[in-house]
This record gives sequence, C-alpha cells and structure tokens, in this order.
Amino acid sequence: MNNRKNTEVERMSLAEKAYLPEIARGLGLTLRRLFRPKMTRQYPEERWQPLGSYRGRPVLVKDSDGERCVACGLCARVCPALAIEVQAGETDKTKERYPAKFEINMLRCIYCGFCEEACPEEAIVMSPNYVFTTRSRNKAILDKEALLTPAEELKERLEFLKQFKNQ
Repeated sequence: MNNRKNTEVERMSLAEKAYLPEIARGLGLTLRRLFRPKMTRQYPEERWQPLGSYRGRPVLVKDSDGERCVACGLCARVCPALAIEVQAGETDKTKERYPAKFEINMLRCIYCGFCEEACPEEAIVMSPNYVFTTRSRNKAILDKEALLTPAEELKERLEFLKQFKNQ
C-alpha cells in the first residue's frame, strides 16, 4: 500500500507537487463567479419567502372552531430532543380532549419535523417562520397561546402536507 503511494508521488511533476494546477483551477472558478449577478439580499428590508416544503418554527394550527390538537401526546413521544410537553384536559364538547398545557422549548428543538409527521390531526406543523430571537431562556419556552397560529397563515404548508401524504 505504501509503495503505491510513493510511486504516485514520484510520478507527479514539480508543478503538481506544488499544487499549481489546483490553485489555477480555484482562481478560474473565482473569476467566473466574480462577474455573475449578485445574489445578496438586504435582509431586514428584503425578506426571503420560503416555499411550502420549508421546515421553520413548529406551531399549533388554529381553525375557525378552535384548535385542532386533541392532546394525544404523539408529538412529545416522537420528539428526539424532548422539547415538547403536553398535558391533556377533558371537556364536554365534540372533541373530548384538548391540551391544557402545551409547551415547546425552542432551545431544545432541532426542527426535525417528526412532531408534524406523527400528528394524526395535522395540529402541529412547521411554519414558514424562520426568525426566532429572544433575550432570555424563559421566553424561549413557548406556551399554547404563543404557538397557536391561524390556518390561513399556514395554508401553503398544509397544502404541501396533503400532497406529500397522498403520494
């Protein structure tokens, strides 16, 4: 094995040993890219609009008749980072259960989307929201009120999920 490596190095020219062809290729690539149109985005003023397949911050879907979540707890069980906590409550309405407590620790969330895949009601989805900043650890734990998002805002993602599940 070592003999073969030694013979390959011996057959290389002086320019190849000094990596000159590779340096020239790198400079050529840089020069080609230099004259292409710029793709810089002026971030605060010009925001990127993600597609429906983008997995941003997880949120709870809120329909016109209330929240979709039935507090089954599948999202909490499937979460590899243990970022979701669900406690169920009971009611007399058509949905017998609802989440009395639903929290996601965004410091632990790894944006994997397993919670979205496990949910039988499509109650938790990955939103197109990619901006999440906070100044304290306590504010990074989002409760149910902070997570509830109207279905109209998540329309593109919900359509993507329907197409993805029907394949």
